[in-house]
Amino acid sequence: MISGEAIHTGECLCGAVRYEVRGPLRGVVNCHCTMCQRLHGAYAAHSKAKKVHIELVEDRGLRWHATSERARRGYCGECSSNLFWEPVDQDATGIVAGSLDQPTELETIGQIFTAEKADFVELIEGIPTFEGSSEGALEGDRV
Repeated sequence: MISGEAIHTGECLCGAVRYEVRGPLRGVVNCHCTMCQRLHGAYAAHSKAKKVHIELVEDRGLRWHATSERARRGYCGECSSNLFWEPVDQDATGIVAGSLDQPTELETIGQIFTAEKADFVELIEGIPTFEGSSEGALEGDRV
C-alpha cells in the first residue's frame, strides 16, 4: 500500500530531529542485511519518500554518516536514533518506519537481504522475499 495525500510526521527519540513528508510514502520493506542488523539490533523497517517531499522541521541533532560508497545514514547526534537511509543514486530517502508518528497506514510490502537475516528472526509469510536487493521489483519501490 502506498500512502498518498496525507502529511506524515516523524521524529527521533529526543525531538532534536523532526520532519514532515508531504507526498506519498512507499510501503515498508524489512531489510535483513548485516549492516541494518548492527545499526538497528535486528532488521530495519524502512519506508521511502522522494527527497523533495521531506522537510526538516527541526534538524539541530541531524548527523550524516557515509556507511558505504552507495549510501549514507541519517541519525540524531543527541539521542542516536536512526532516521534515514539515503542512496547516492536516487532522488528518494529511506525513512526508518519506527520514527514515523502513528498511525502511518503503511503495510509491509517486502523483505530484502534475507540470506543475511539473523537466526532469531522469523520471516513474514505471504509477502515478497528476496535473498538480496529487490532492485525495484516491489510496487512503489522507486517512489
